[in-house]
Amino acid sequence: MAIAERTAGTISPPDIHARPGWAGWLSTTDHKRIGIMYLVSAFIFFLIGGIEALLMRIQLGTPDNTFLTPDVYNQMFTMHGTTMVFLAVMPLNVGLGNYIVPLMIGARDMAFPRLNALSIWLFIIGGLMLYVSFFAGGAPNVGWFAYAPLTQKQFAPSAGVDYWIIGIGLTGVASIAGALNFIVTILNMRAPGMTLSRMPLFVWMQLVVAFILIFAFPVLTVATIQLLFDRHFGTRFFLPAQGGDAVLWQHLFWFFGHPEVYILILPTMGIISEVLPTFSRKPIFGYAFVAYSGVAIGFLGFLVWAHHMFAVGLGPLANAFFGAASFLIAVPTGVKIFNWLATMWQGSLNLTTAMHYAIGFISMFVIGGISGITLASPPINVQQTDSYYVVAHMHYVLFGGAIQGIFAGVFYWFPKMTGRMLDERLGKWQFWLMLISFNLTFFPMHLSGNEGMPRRIYTYEAGMGWELWNLLSTIGSLLLAVAVLLFLWNMLTSLRRGAIAPADPWDGATLEWAVSSPPPSYNFAVVPTVQSRRPLWDRKYPHLHESHDPGEESMERLGAVMHDAAETEPPIPAGAIHMPSPTYAPLILALGIMVLGFGIIYLGDLGLAAAAAMLVGLLVMAGGIVSWVRISHVDSPHHAH
Repeated sequence: MAIAERTAGTISPPDIHARPGWAGWLSTTDHKRIGIMYLVSAFIFFLIGGIEALLMRIQLGTPDNTFLTPDVYNQMFTMHGTTMVFLAVMPLNVGLGNYIVPLMIGARDMAFPRLNALSIWLFIIGGLMLYVSFFAGGAPNVGWFAYAPLTQKQFAPSAGVDYWIIGIGLTGVASIAGALNFIVTILNMRAPGMTLSRMPLFVWMQLVVAFILIFAFPVLTVATIQLLFDRHFGTRFFLPAQGGDAVLWQHLFWFFGHPEVYILILPTMGIISEVLPTFSRKPIFGYAFVAYSGVAIGFLGFLVWAHHMFAVGLGPLANAFFGAASFLIAVPTGVKIFNWLATMWQGSLNLTTAMHYAIGFISMFVIGGISGITLASPPINVQQTDSYYVVAHMHYVLFGGAIQGIFAGVFYWFPKMTGRMLDERLGKWQFWLMLISFNLTFFPMHLSGNEGMPRRIYTYEAGMGWELWNLLSTIGSLLLAVAVLLFLWNMLTSLRRGAIAPADPWDGATLEWAVSSPPPSYNFAVVPTVQSRRPLWDRKYPHLHESHDPGEESMERLGAVMHDAAETEPPIPAGAIHMPSPTYAPLILALGIMVLGFGIIYLGDLGLAAAAAMLVGLLVMAGGIVSWVRISHVDSPHHAH
């Protein structure tokens, strides 16, 4: 009996190495478990960030409201932006990538399983440190962009900004480590025959994002270290009165911050490029254009950061260059839109919930892209940059785009990850409620922004002409919360009593659908051989799908070895396939870094106590490193044999 049949419908297939219960999750190095940990923790942060958004919308729902004080509003504003960018959207994409990419490329795990585990623990601890600030004198209240000199000690004396620096630093190290892991995995662990030109487009986009991360995130890390030194060690990087430059912070932040937009959106573009062909029953139109336009976006994303700074006074030459670059980056984005539409054209559409979200992504992202084009013009940007028009633009890109794309991916791959199907009827109700409430929330912000409503205000006077638009946005946000709760209900009930998912519920084309739902710990009993871009479709429908793309080289079936072995061999015995051993070393190392971070935050206030905490942190880190080295020796191929 095939492996896919033996284990289909089980919620957790036997893991030949995992420890039982919570110990298994705390010590896991399995990319699938780590992917689930990313998804669950990021979704929790998404819910928290949503609550913060609701509190702000209630405050702004009516003029002269006193629901929140100015300082609490600023804390909500800062934590909402920080949470959604660093703790929700980005790690949701990482979670899907962690789970799916090794399966898509025919690998048994990520290249560096323990580094993968360290990444998830640094992310979780970084997020928790950000939220500890609420109980340590107040959360940061300087905006998610933390503009200098407002972040200096004299303007932000509480420890909130220090928690922001340490939290962002930890999540940044996690992101850089994860990016290196993705690069090595994708470039070196693809199945035989899977050339770069045969990789699934989701893998392509994850690869581009990984390269963006290793070039962009270190810049933010350096900037936050400089800010930490300004606050505690007497430097003056961002203090104009002492020879520093506040605009330097903006350059450093936005050199990271604009590529960050593509870090958030490119993986969801990859998701859409997998969902649309599957449910259109056609290969993606213009595979090469979709792949290389993603590469172009990744490159051009580093040339447009100063369009966030048109109002700073960089001068006409700089403004003209960055305006032109901002217009230019719309070209590869537009290419993708037309390729997706052409993929659906004359396809046999299967309008599943995932397909609904994919189409919703395209429509909402187009609106966000068009408003972005208006902001690329320096004269228009100067008028709109500090208005709610920018808030509308940003949310159409990151919620209408990225979040809807992530929902498409979750509905698409949930059966593969859990062995259960989500309720399609409830999913479609959720989609329509989310689409309507999203537009009700954010479209009026275009209008209030054009009527002069500035960003970053906690209240406004009556008679400004903004009352109706803000009331509609607040009503829409409450309905949007209901849509998210519908998904939460759907997920929890489906995990308990959802329909059993077969190995290939959507008749997919890529390798993840060749194994059971959920997959075994080793992914593939026999590493497959790939000879086309859509190996499973070519096996199931060799003549039909060759006729759809006659220009591509003649495609043979997926290596019969994998399927024949799955159908004839007995279950894989424990230990027959060498997999990384579970270990607590990454968790111990991350905890040591957290204790060291606490010591750094309070070094100027607590003196010896903080220094002692730093010493304890270093000792715990040393213990984690020793444990890491020992388990690495045990897991080495020489020792295993």
